[in-house]
Amino acid sequence: MTRPSRFDDTGHQHATSERWNTRRLNPPNRLWGSNGITFGPDGRLYVAQFIAGQISAVDPASGDVEVVVDLDSPVEAPDDLSFGADGAMYIADLTPGRVWRRSPEGQFTLVSETVKVPNGITCVGNRLFVNEMRSNGRLMELFPDGGDPLVLTDGLAWGNAMQLGPDGLLYYPHMIANEVWRISPDGGVPELVAKDMDDPVAVRFDRGGVLVVLSRGVAGIVTRIDLRTGARSTVVTGVAGLDNAAFDEENRMFVSSYASGGVTEMHTDGRIREIVPRGLDGPFGVTVDLGGTVYAADHFSLASPGGSDGTEHGGVITHDLLHFVHGVTADDGFLHLTSQLGDVRTYDPVRKTTRVRATGLSEPTGIAVAPDGSLVVAETGSGRILRIDEADSVTVLAAGLEHPVDVAFDAEQRCYVSDDRLGAVLRIDNGEAVTVADGLGAPQGLVVRAGELFTVETAHRRLRAISLATGESRIDAENLAVGLPPGIVRTEPRPVPGVPGRPRQFAGLAVGPDGSLFVSANGEGSVLRLS
Repeated sequence: MTRPSRFDDTGHQHATSERWNTRRLNPPNRLWGSNGITFGPDGRLYVAQFIAGQISAVDPASGDVEVVVDLDSPVEAPDDLSFGADGAMYIADLTPGRVWRRSPEGQFTLVSETVKVPNGITCVGNRLFVNEMRSNGRLMELFPDGGDPLVLTDGLAWGNAMQLGPDGLLYYPHMIANEVWRISPDGGVPELVAKDMDDPVAVRFDRGGVLVVLSRGVAGIVTRIDLRTGARSTVVTGVAGLDNAAFDEENRMFVSSYASGGVTEMHTDGRIREIVPRGLDGPFGVTVDLGGTVYAADHFSLASPGGSDGTEHGGVITHDLLHFVHGVTADDGFLHLTSQLGDVRTYDPVRKTTRVRATGLSEPTGIAVAPDGSLVVAETGSGRILRIDEADSVTVLAAGLEHPVDVAFDAEQRCYVSDDRLGAVLRIDNGEAVTVADGLGAPQGLVVRAGELFTVETAHRRLRAISLATGESRIDAENLAVGLPPGIVRTEPRPVPGVPGRPRQFAGLAVGPDGSLFVSANGEGSVLRLS
């Protein structure tokens, strides 16, 4: 049965407030972060959800979604899956570096924890093959009943979704090299099939034996290759961040999107039909420009809830694929962003150009523009507040904080910081942290509005207002869909070189030109407006 929101089975419950009118700007994401997809023995589409940390089954006729591997399972970050001839599900658990077997009865067995960044996974009968999404990656056969992995080949330039072709060979992409290769399941010398592909993320075969290659870019390019003649045909679908595909018995093609989730039926001419609407993967940071456009930093993309600019799908517009963006603020036609790669960037949404402002930071999260035009960043991992000037010189405004998450400025040019582990909002005075309010429940998003500080208390799922003049505070909204559902505890993403893993929890907060507040409801994939 479909759950419209992880916090509310009906999908109708909103944040509650006696002071504000609250509404969602987009529906909750029912299937965010859809990655590997395959048809199961029951005829449903099974979807690995890397960001959500779960696996769902989708009825392609009705669009109903059922979570079959939930957040409390031993699987942490499923990125691809396949079914064996015996009905067992095999799962590539990417960041932990594990491969699992889930029996038809629902029992989990660890197959391997020696594969580094396992991604593409496929079954040939009851034989199991997996490849690695890394430089010099390996393609291996694993043995669920025991035995050391057998390496068929190495040197993969980031492997991903693969499949057995009609000629009995395994086909797989080299994402970074823009190539497709094949090799016998019994080993041998790999053979180049196609080069000059467009960011190939998945290789699949339709029921007629045509090779179908998905591209992971913003245009949603799909290329079909006739292996007999080598002829290619390409369509642009507009589905940003394609990840994987599956074909039913009638040769209908269904695709997933790592950037915005959902499941989409795709015709050979590029026409699409949404089975499960796409949405927001987080969102995390949120901001509003002077024109009233709401932007969300959505881990894999820069997106907006609803609106009229760009192509709208499921109430969400994907402006660009900006990988691992986390915090965002708008200023003078530009967007300033932090990313989980440890950098700070300035992005021009009109020209779609990016200027890198700082690199090598430790978990930069919230970002604000200071009164003098410099950027101020909460460097969460190092406990520092940083200033980046117009020349991109970085200086430290404060250090020794426990876990600073967001920053904001008042009309007096004073800098405020939320610290979710300390449970406090701080003011930075000459490099020293002064407590403004404490005893809070993991405050994250932070803004100043009309002489008051507002912060999202993620532990209590509420919005708190704090008077800058008196320090008195009140609760302005409750039942916010932020963070993980009650009772669920997940470990922090495991570091993998070049792969930031799942996004860190961050419920952003912004104030619009009209004084409305905007909350990143990252627990359900929506943006809330309080007016």
